[in-house]
Order: sequence, then C-alpha cells, then structure tokens
Amino acid sequence: KLFDSSSKMVFFSIPNEKTISINVNPNSTTISAFSQLIHQRTHLPQSLIRYSLSLRNPNLRDDSDVTLSDLGFGSSSTVYLHIPLLGGGARFDLLDSNPPANYVAGLGRGATGFTTRSDIGSARIAPGKSINEAEEEENQNQNQNHHTFDEFEGNDAGLFADSVYDEEDKEADAIWEAIDKRMDSRRKDVKEAKIKDEIENYRASYPKICEQFSDLKRKLDNVSAEEWDSIPETANYSRQKKKKRFESFVPVPDSVILDKSLDLTAVGEGRGTLLSLKLDECSHSFSGKASVDPKGYLTELKTLEAEVPDVFHVNRSRVLLKSVTMSNPKNPNGWIAAARLEERAGNLKVARVRIQRGCEECPKEEDVWIEACRLAKPEEKKAVIARGVKQIPNSVKLWLEASALEDDARKSLVLRRGLENVPDSVRLWKTFVDMVNEEDAVVLLHRAVECCPLDVELWLALARLETYENTKKLLNKARVTLPRERGIWITAAKVEEANGNTDKVGTIIEKGLKALQSEGVVINRERWIEEAEACERTGAVATCKAIIENVIGFNVEEQDRKRTWVADAEECEKRSSIETARAIYAHALTVFLSKKSIWIQAANLERSHGSRESLDAVLRKAVLYLPQVEALWLMGAKEKWLAGDVSGARVILEEANAAIPNSEEIWLAAFKLEFENKEMERARMVPGKARERGGTGRVWMKSAVFERELGNVEEERRLLEEGKKLNGLNKARVILTNARKRCPKEDELWLAAIRIELRHGNKKEAERLMSKALQELPKSGILLAADIEMAPQCPLPKMKIKDALKKNCVKEGYVTASVAKIFWRERKVDKARKYFERTVKLNPDNGDFWALYYKFEVQHGSEERQKEVLNRCVVSEPKHGEKWQAVSKALENSHQSVEVILKKVAIALNREGHILT
Repeated sequence: KLFDSSSKMVFFSIPNEKTISINVNPNSTTISAFSQLIHQRTHLPQSLIRYSLSLRNPNLRDDSDVTLSDLGFGSSSTVYLHIPLLGGGARFDLLDSNPPANYVAGLGRGATGFTTRSDIGSARIAPGKSINEAEEEENQNQNQNHHTFDEFEGNDAGLFADSVYDEEDKEADAIWEAIDKRMDSRRKDVKEAKIKDEIENYRASYPKICEQFSDLKRKLDNVSAEEWDSIPETANYSRQKKKKRFESFVPVPDSVILDKSLDLTAVGEGRGTLLSLKLDECSHSFSGKASVDPKGYLTELKTLEAEVPDVFHVNRSRVLLKSVTMSNPKNPNGWIAAARLEERAGNLKVARVRIQRGCEECPKEEDVWIEACRLAKPEEKKAVIARGVKQIPNSVKLWLEASALEDDARKSLVLRRGLENVPDSVRLWKTFVDMVNEEDAVVLLHRAVECCPLDVELWLALARLETYENTKKLLNKARVTLPRERGIWITAAKVEEANGNTDKVGTIIEKGLKALQSEGVVINRERWIEEAEACERTGAVATCKAIIENVIGFNVEEQDRKRTWVADAEECEKRSSIETARAIYAHALTVFLSKKSIWIQAANLERSHGSRESLDAVLRKAVLYLPQVEALWLMGAKEKWLAGDVSGARVILEEANAAIPNSEEIWLAAFKLEFENKEMERARMVPGKARERGGTGRVWMKSAVFERELGNVEEERRLLEEGKKLNGLNKARVILTNARKRCPKEDELWLAAIRIELRHGNKKEAERLMSKALQELPKSGILLAADIEMAPQCPLPKMKIKDALKKNCVKEGYVTASVAKIFWRERKVDKARKYFERTVKLNPDNGDFWALYYKFEVQHGSEERQKEVLNRCVVSEPKHGEKWQAVSKALENSHQSVEVILKKVAIALNREGHILT
C-alpha cells in the first residue's frame, strides 16, 4: 500500500483549475509512485506529467528513487502539474497511444462530439490495427451481441451478464410480484365489467346468423303441412349443364370364374371392409365434427314418423343397413336399426326376423334383447326376455324389463331372482323396496346396505324406517362407512329434532362440519343453505336454523358479511324459504345489533310472512337496541293500530316520545292516531304541546288544517298568522342557507330562497341569488325558467331563451313552458302552441303545464283542440305541479276527476302570472 495510518493529505492542482486530494506518506512514497497515483486519478500519460513543488530541489530528477520528503514535501502541500506543449522535432508517446474512452477532440475549447455512419463498423479502425483485424473484431462483437440478446432487455442484457442474483434480488422480485398481483386483483372487477360490456356491444353489433333470422323462423310455426310439401327439394342444377362422364362396365373375366383357388368369400369380406372404410371417412369432416354419425343414424330411425314411408329412402336405407349387418354382424346397433326400419315400413314380421338374427349374432348385448322384447308378440315377450336373462344374467335392464312384464304378485319374485344374480345393483334394491310394505322394506334395506354400503340413499331410507335407538346406531355405522357424506349428519340432526331433543341439533351440525373438514371435504356454503331450505320444507325448522348458524359465515370476508347475508335472506324469501331467511336475519342481528337496515328488513319479513306477535317481538327488540330510530317506533305503533289495538299504539308512541322528546314525526303520528279515531280533544292537545316545544311550520300547518276540519275558521286564521310570525324571513333565510350548504345541487332550495326574496320585495337580493344558483346549477330547468321570467319582458329576453334552450337542461319542460307563455303574451299563437306541445311531451306528469295548455287553447284554439288537450291530460293522469297539487288535494276536490281538476286549475292560473310562484 502507498499509504497507511501515518498518511497525510496532499493536494495537487491540474490544468483545468481543479484541485484533487490524495493520501500519501511523504517519507515512503517515491516520485515515480506518486506519478503513478496521479496517472490513476487523472488518466494523464505518465510521460507527459511534469510537476513542481514550491520547495523542489532542482538538482533531483523525477525518475530517481528519492522520496517526496527529500523534495521538501510537507503536510498539506500542493503539487502543480504541467503538461508541456506539443511542438519541435520531438514526437510524444501521446500521438502513438489509443485515445481514452469517449474522447472528443477539442471538447475543452467548446467543440461538440457527434457520430456519423462512417464512425460505425469497419470504417473506423483503431490505430495500430489493419482493416481485416478490425472487421474480425466487429464480427465477433456482433455474434456476441446476437447470443446475448434478451427478449426483455435486448442487447443490454450483456451489461448485467456477470452480475450475481442474490437473496436481496429475489426478495425484491417477490415484493414487486406481490404488488402486481394486488393491483391486478383491485382492477379485476373493472376489467371483467369492461370485457363484459365489450362482448355485449360486439354481439349487439355483430349478431349470429341464427339471431338475425329469429323473427323469420318464428313465422315457420304458421306454415301448414301442405305448404311444407309444396316446397321443392334442393338440388345442384349446375350438374345438368355438365357432360356426363363415360361410365364403363367391365365384366368379370372368365379366368376369375375358372380359377378354383380364388376365395369368393374373401372378396365379399373385402367389399364389406371397403364399405366400412367409406363410412368411416364420411363420419369425420374437416371441422372435427361428424357429418354422418353411424350410431346416431341407426338409433334415430325410431324418430321417423312418416305415415306413408318413402319407398326410395326405405330401399336405400335397407341396402345400407344390410351392408352394415353383413360386414359387421357383431354390431348390435345395425340389427336394431334394421328392425326399426322394417317396423316403420310396416313389415313387422320382417322386423322380428331381423332382431331375432341380431339376438343370435349379439347374444351378450342387452339392448338387442330389449328391442326384441318390444317387437315380440305379447304372448312371446316373457319368453324373449327370459332367453335374454339366461344369456346375460347380470343385466339390470333385463331384470327390470322382466319385472315390468309380470303382474304385481310376481314382480317381487322376479326382482328377488335378479338380486340373487346382481346383489350390488342399487337400482334393483330401490325398485324392490318401493314395492313392499314398511316391515318388509326394513328387512330388505338391512340386506341392501350390506350389499351396497356406499349408497347413502339406502342408509338414509333405512334410518327413516327404524326406531329411534336403532336409527342412532345405524347412522353411526353409516358415518363410519361414508365419512364424507353430509346427509348422514343432517339426518341425525333431524332424528334428534323429531324426538324432541332440539338442544342436541346444533351440536350435531357443528360436530358434523368439523368431521367433514377433517376428511378433506370442502364446505360449500351455498349447498348447505340449500340443505337448510330442504330441512325447512320437511318441517325440521331447528335443523334448518342450526345449519344456517354454523355455515352462514363460511368463506365470507368480514367487510362483506352484512351485504352477503342480506342478499342470502332476500333470495331465500323469494324461494318462499321463510324460516331460512328468518334464521339468517337472526344470526346477522347477533353480529350487527346497531344496524337499522337489518332490523327494518327483519321486521318487513315478519310483516309479510309472520304473525303480529312475531312482528311485535322483533320491533320490541329493535327499539331496545336502537331507541333513537323513529322508524322502528312508528312501525310498531302502526302495526298495533292496524290490529285494532289503539291503546297499544298510544302506549308505544308515548314510549317513543320519552325516548325522543322533540321528534316531530312522533308528534304528528300521535296526532294522526287521535284524529283518525275521532278523539278530537286529544288530537288538539298533541299539536298544541308540539307548538309549545318549538314545532316547525309543519306542526302549525297541521294545527290549522285540523281547525279547518272542525269549521273553526277564526282559529285557523289565528294559527296561520302566528305561524308566519314565528317563521319569518330571517328564520326562513337561515333554514334555506343551511339546507343549501348540505344539498348545494338541489335547485328547488335555490328557487325557494329566490321566491322568498321576491315576495318581500328584495329584487336585487333575488337576482344575486339567481346568479349564484345558475353558477352552481347551470343546467337546471326550473332555475333557467325562473331567470327568464324575472328578466324584463320588454324587450324580450332572447339571449336568455336561446341559452336556456341550447343547454339541454334537466327539467326542460319548465323552460319551454316559460317560452310558450312569452309567445302567448306576444300573441304568436303558432309558436306558443309549438312550445306548449313540446312541454307536455317532456313532462306529461305536471298538471300545471296541461292547465296552461288548456287555458291557451280555450283562448286561441278551437273546440276540437280543447277537447284533444283535455283527453290527453286525462290519459296522462298528472300527479305533480304546484297549483295542480294545491287544487287536487283540497278537501272539496278529493274525489273529483282529472277533467274537473284541470278546469279548476286553469281558472286559478292567471294568464300573466308566474307558473313557478
């Protein structure tokens, strides 16, 4: 090493006006070693380095073995480097050496480096190399780059070819991979929805051919049989123009006939083999689907229902099937098809001969014997099936067919004989058990579970017929034999419930789920809910609730529990599984006690499908946990009232008032209860107390309406005047300001504030509010219409009208109605009618627009137009509109028709008035 613990800091200055530090020991560092260190730091050739010290001895040479301390070198001394100028007759080593990497001549003087096409490849040859050597080196670099090409990094992969893939790189890659998976999972729903929309749009743009002609295919139902027969057969008429090829006939040579060594049987077999090959070729098309299905063609001959068979097709099929049966007589489908063809052709005798031949050729095929039994004469069916059973004693189909031919007394004997030959046939056991009484069924099922221990239905059927004690033993044995069957555990729970042991039901279901999971069974939550619904249908309500309680939380994320459980309960309610839905709500309420929505849904379930007692119990429990929710109290009081228990409803409302002292909804509900039950004094006291406690304008209005019902006009007027005093302009401003802060996008709140200012003569404040409202809601039809009507009508506010009509605003009917009124006032009848027509089309449910239109036609239209507008209004049955609702809800108009209300509203509207005030 050139420096150690005793090294000191030395500085040396280079010609680019930079000073670099270096650690050397001046006592041990020679001049040549110091030059080498400077060369390593500055990359300057050692032969050109000329340096001087302030204390340098001129008698010493640079290449001598003297140390820096001999030159007077001290701590923190500075060495000045000098590079001699080029010139003279001497040639320096710099001119013969290779330039450093990225060297650009004249860069220090402001020159700019660049690369041209001549600098690439062999055009640029390093000094000291021939052209051939440069080309070989370039080819080697290209081959190396070609081999090191990476699909992801390109040729830059060679930069990291020598690097080591350590544990930190592996951990970093795992972290980034987890991040990518997480981001993909977050965007999964959006991607799937986007792909689904793209598929639907593509299918809508490019429908299938069958969908394009679906409307035409529906019309084929109306085509009669005569029209079908009149449709000509399709044919290739292009063949008629072609010249028929010469068909030559070559007779068999005499040498073949005289040759006794020739085996004609082999020739026939070869012919059959050739036919078979042709059929195989036809059975495969280029698309991979069978164009001719030999088995399907043979078996589907049964579907032929032609009353008069086509002789040509029958003969053609007969030849084909004859070739099939001769070439492959061991194929049962050929014999069955041949027999059915003859049957359809009306040759039943020939058909029996064909199927009999099939039985001889294929004696071990049960389908052939069943077909032979079907075609046989009634008195011969038993004999045919008996021969089949003798040939195939293990055929379950044949034994069942044989039992079907016997009478009730002998069916059991045949099935018993069949079980002796096929004791492990579950189908035979079930058929046999269904035919006997309960006592014999128990005996048979005991033998059945011994012969077929893996069929759970036999175990469960036996469990339903045994006694309680025997059933428990039997189910324990079945559980050992079939440890992965959930039906055994559910049946055990049902048995305990049927015998009154409902406290054991939940334990059995819980234990069963753990046992199934230990056996590796995946708990399918939806399938278990279906099992709970099945238990409900059989009357096992306790088992149903136990299943729901134990499986409802399986595979459900904590944040999704409320939404998932409510959806499950709604689906069960749709399927009329009320007890299952009730159990789901009951479990959900144990987890979400403070969720008002779940309590209300559970109460709605009881109101729709339960009893009044169950509904009252749910609501009582709900208000116990949520005493501040008005809806629960009001629902309970209403149900008591509907049940005829007025005193009970009154008690509930009193309890609600104690829990929520200043609830306006509860005060009004109590007032309605007393008013509807003709308790007038009680009804007067309720809103009186509400007014004393600072009731809103709604309470004052109810009080005034009550006095009007009783005919107390003076009291009604007094209440109305007093309520205007208490709810004056300042209070209205405060209320509307707070409302707009919470709901800044509600145009009706802005309009109400503007109206209040107009009613009190504050036009400038109203205009200010209108300007601010239109900035907040530039496309509100109500506000734009009010702005048009607030503008001076002379001259016409044309610019405001044009801007409003161009904005495609919400509730555009108000804007067009205002424009129609302006044209009406200017007596431009046609334009006014045009905009009135547009208004009622945009909003046919607003009665004010119909009343204006009708009043306009009364003044400027004919009787036919007036009648037309009146009839259209009756058909639309409008329900909204400020003046329309005020007239229609008046006491004297409560039972009036739409026509009468329309005429009254038209009379109430002033032609020059504001339709929004």
